[in-house]
Amino acid sequence: MNPQIALPILIPLLAGAVSLVFWRSRGMQRLIAVLGTAGLLATSIWLLATVNRDGILVMQMGGWPAPFGISLVADVLGAIMVVLTGIIGFAVALYSLATTGRGHEAFGYFPLMHLLLAGVAGAFLTGDIFNLYVWFEVMLVASFALLILGSEKPQMEGAIKYVTLNLVSSVIFLIAVGLLYSMVGTLSMADIAQRLPRLDDNGMVDALAMMFLVAFGIKAAAFPLFFWLPASYHTPPVAVSALFAGLLTKVGVYALYRVFTLIFHHSPGYTHEVLLWGAGLTMLSGVLGAAAQFEFRRVLSFHIVSQIGYMILGLALFTPLAIIGGVFYIAHHIIVKANLFLISGIVHRLYGSYRLEALGGVYRQHPWLAVLFLISALSLAGMPPLSGFFAKFVVIRAGLEAEAYGVTFIALLVGLLTLYSMIKLWSEVFWKADPGEDDDAPRPAIRRGELWLMVTPVAGLALCTLFIGLNAGPLYALAETSAGQLLAPERYIEAVLGDAEGGAR
Repeated sequence: MNPQIALPILIPLLAGAVSLVFWRSRGMQRLIAVLGTAGLLATSIWLLATVNRDGILVMQMGGWPAPFGISLVADVLGAIMVVLTGIIGFAVALYSLATTGRGHEAFGYFPLMHLLLAGVAGAFLTGDIFNLYVWFEVMLVASFALLILGSEKPQMEGAIKYVTLNLVSSVIFLIAVGLLYSMVGTLSMADIAQRLPRLDDNGMVDALAMMFLVAFGIKAAAFPLFFWLPASYHTPPVAVSALFAGLLTKVGVYALYRVFTLIFHHSPGYTHEVLLWGAGLTMLSGVLGAAAQFEFRRVLSFHIVSQIGYMILGLALFTPLAIIGGVFYIAHHIIVKANLFLISGIVHRLYGSYRLEALGGVYRQHPWLAVLFLISALSLAGMPPLSGFFAKFVVIRAGLEAEAYGVTFIALLVGLLTLYSMIKLWSEVFWKADPGEDDDAPRPAIRRGELWLMVTPVAGLALCTLFIGLNAGPLYALAETSAGQLLAPERYIEAVLGDAEGGAR
């Protein structure tokens, strides 16, 4: 038994339940939010250290042996993703103490946040394809409720688009799971991977692969069904935007990596060619959308779409170096993108707007905030020596080695256009003169303690970006180990099916 696999799921579930018990106590809900996310982070780091030392860990739920029971499985990729979930959860919990109003808290903000984190961790650790669907639905329920907190008109419009396309994705996913079960008679991903190659109906297998690709592609906000994301991520409270930006689409990307390295990897000439050009079009459409925007969070939202393309590119190339680059890119992007959204929230709190034409002068009035923005913005654009440079370098090098020159050119072009967007944000928000400095209208008031609560997680995430950039070796080594496991699916199968009691391989 390896009970530490279940802790990243159980801790946020327990924290959410305890928060409900203290529904009327604002102070207790806030304390539980910080302690719960800190506990999630601590146990996820313990899990990653254990997996990196001992290999793939498995826990069979209820004592039922695989493939009859539900397995929780932690390989290096899953453990990395859970650690990143803990980092973003803890940062957002601290930030929320200064930005979440009594009204939102009274309608269950913190219990919903814990439920969302549990759903994300469950998706990363499940070894059962149907339970992956269940965890997706847990995330969808929690994220929809968080999205509509406040019930403002833009929120409701964004929420309708968000939930409609995600429900379409869920229906496709569920139908695909049902068809897959009818073909192989099992829901354990390891058992599916073992049985599927024995089938003779390759056409049906390819059709199922495309159904999963479409379902997870929608969840990941890949081209062409990505427009739900920029239509919704700029509408909720900024802490919710940051949580979504850091984690939600990455669960879709993780599902693509898991399914298309473990289950549907037998005809990469077909599925991965679709992924390859989907990645290129996702990069290009996202960055062009960002260039046309003049609202802080909408620019950042379109860049989520653009950067998802780089992650899918790593999977599409399907070489060891490309998978390493993809995993590295996911880790880098989760930290950087969440931080940029948090920074936009500080700017809004200080100046009262997200519109670029209404902002300016931040560099002269708050140089520390400008520096924090530059670290994350230049990292997103791939400037050395920040984490984004190494992530882009590995993916682009993998593309050149695979002779995928067309999509590699797109990746380089998108990097330049990303830099253009970040320069636009810098020029409009931080460098130009403040258009409101001659007005008599007062600025929004903010207490020093609240400002520190907002700045502390932002500074922490910026330090993470700097650390990864200046000391990329440890993360690269983890990504390399992860790629080795993903490209050798027999290790995963043996770990799950080779020991009915669970264990390490």
